[in-house]
Amino acid sequence: MARFPEAEERILNKKICMKCSARNAVRATRCRKCGYSNLRVKNKEVRRG
Repeated sequence: MARFPEAEERILNKKICMKCSARNAVRATRCRKCGYSNLRVKNKEVRRG
């Protein structure tokens, strides 16, 4: 996806809040925006549909 590995790491290494879809740090346990604790790891593969 990205042109070099550093950019790909910065873009894809995130957690997404299941409630408000905010991007959070990988180490986060709660959302920085709404405080919700249900976070998922951002999808690494490009969706094709």
